Amino acid sequence: MIVDAHTHIFPPEVIERRDIFAKRDSSFEFIYGDPKARMVTYPELIEEMDSSGVDMAIVCGFPWRSLDLCRQHNNYMMEAVRAHPDRLTGLAIVNPVAGNASDRELERCLDGGLKGVGEISADAQGFRLDDTSTAGRIASVVAEAGLFILIHANEDVGHFYPGKTPTSPASVYRFLEKFPDTTTVLGHWGGGLFFYELMPEVAKLTSSVYYDTAASPFLYRQQVYRVAVDIVGPGRILFATDYPLLRMQRHLNEINRAGLSEDALAAILGRNAKGLLGLEF
Repeated sequence: MIVDAHTHIFPPEVIERRDIFAKRDSSFEFIYGDPKARMVTYPELIEEMDSSGVDMAIVCGFPWRSLDLCRQHNNYMMEAVRAHPDRLTGLAIVNPVAGNASDRELERCLDGGLKGVGEISADAQGFRLDDTSTAGRIASVVAEAGLFILIHANEDVGHFYPGKTPTSPASVYRFLEKFPDTTTVLGHWGGGLFFYELMPEVAKLTSSVYYDTAASPFLYRQQVYRVAVDIVGPGRILFATDYPLLRMQRHLNEINRAGLSEDALAAILGRNAKGLLGLEF
């Protein structure tokens, strides 16, 4: 079973009127203002999964600053999950800056069948990952519900690209220090945080953190898979594409060429995600 642990879908009206939404959210404009930046609906995601042999996907929306836009996107996420309950697992998006209103929206989403929160982007949404009054609101709800949070993370060196934010390993590390009981998935290899697990104190703090491989071909050479397995083991790495940023088959081709053992490959491609989601093996 292959699970893509990090994909994005958008309501049709957002795709059709991206220029209007770009005026409402600067981070959305930054990433999707260019008409060539691809967005897809959930039927298009299912088509990509079918063509690539991906059995299940975890779907995210967009880290809107406006809670109203979060609500609109969450409605679409719940619709997607209802339409394909065996193929899609949806995450909610909220902005904790909205306080109690954010809490109510998150409760609505979890009651509506969404299985966690993400992809959160602290920089895009205007809060600090180590702030108990904002990030802490989400972390506590997620921990209490036994779910997980997916956090956008970037490497703080290297080339620039749309979506690269100051959310570096250092800021993610502060989140993990503050909220150690929250099951956390770090997008994009955690901005390289896993390299620091060579430090014993970091490895102790991050021992239950998952790293997803979203956009890996844009960020690292193919050897990153073997290096990551050597450092953290195969049990905390999640196959993820960031589709539609990259086609699923491109990611699959790369990881299949990475020289991993069959057991490591099986864990990364699906077994770890199934465990995270509480699915039967």
